[in-house]
Order: sequence, then structure tokens, then C-alpha cells
Amino acid sequence: MDEPELLALAFSAGRGDRDASTALIRATQRSVRRFLVTLSGLHDADDLVQETYLRAFGALPSFAGRSSVRTWLFAIARRVAADHLRQAYRRPPTAAVPDWAAAAEGVHQHGQTRFDEHVALEDLLARLPADRREAFVATQVLGLSYAEAAEVCGCPVGTIRSRVARARDELIALVAPEAAAG
Repeated sequence: MDEPELLALAFSAGRGDRDASTALIRATQRSVRRFLVTLSGLHDADDLVQETYLRAFGALPSFAGRSSVRTWLFAIARRVAADHLRQAYRRPPTAAVPDWAAAAEGVHQHGQTRFDEHVALEDLLARLPADRREAFVATQVLGLSYAEAAEVCGCPVGTIRSRVARARDELIALVAPEAAAG
């Protein structure tokens, strides 16, 4: 769905149109979830997506459209993930065993057919520092422009460019260490 359509849905949803709200969620949920998975992991993503939309719909009546709807949602998602991580660090650690079957089913439900490749990609992305992972996913996976990613991440465009370039170099080094050295 293109930006003018999303903008129209956001304005209608902000005025209380339930059909527009539903359509807005359907049009953006997959990319918001993908962004949150990279920031917080698969285990917490669904809860964080829900929290993102709760915050977004609370703020929709005052949404002025100065940025794209996706950029606005990703900025909210980023704050939700940051709040979640801050709260997680305050709690005592637990020894939770991940439910691999549920994770495999969740990936399959969202259109991934190559589970092993998905796991490998998630592992590679998890090895990147958080700021580089965030910039890389926003631009290379979600397709945001560098300017939009800078707005979402709250930093200059040059910083996003630098983080993406460094993330690429690190990913290449992780995948083919001999190629990166030569």
C-alpha cells in the first residue's frame, strides 16, 4: 500500500473509523513485526507489536502526517522495544528455554518457508551491535530511505549511512571471513 493510502487510513482511524484502523494494521503489521523481531527477538515480538499499535492508536488523533505513516510507526516501535529492554534489565534473569516448535510455526505463518535460512539470518543480525542492526534492518530489510531511518533512529542521515556500511562489512566478515580479510 502506498503512502497516500496509508495517510488516508491513519487520518480516518484517528477520527474513529474502525474499518480504517483494521486496514492500517493489516497494511503495516508485518513490517512493524519484522522490525521489532530484529530489535527484541522472536519471543517478545508479538507483545511488542500489540503495544506499538496501542500507543500508535492512542496518538493517532494528534498525528499530523509530518512524516510517513511507516516512519511514525517504526519510531513508536523503536521506543516500545527500548522500553521493553530497559524493563527486562531491571527484572531478575530467568532461565527460560525457548519454545522452538512455536518459533518454527510462527515463522511459517509469516510467509517464511526456509526456516534454517531464517534462523541463520537472525543469528547473523543478532551478532551486530544494536545500533548497526537497527539501521541495517530499517534500510535493507524494511526498505526505509536513509532519511526515514534517521528519523526513526533519532540520528543524522550520515550516521545511518555509516552504521549500514559497517553492518554490511561485519556481515560479510561473518559469512566469509577469508573474503573480508583479503
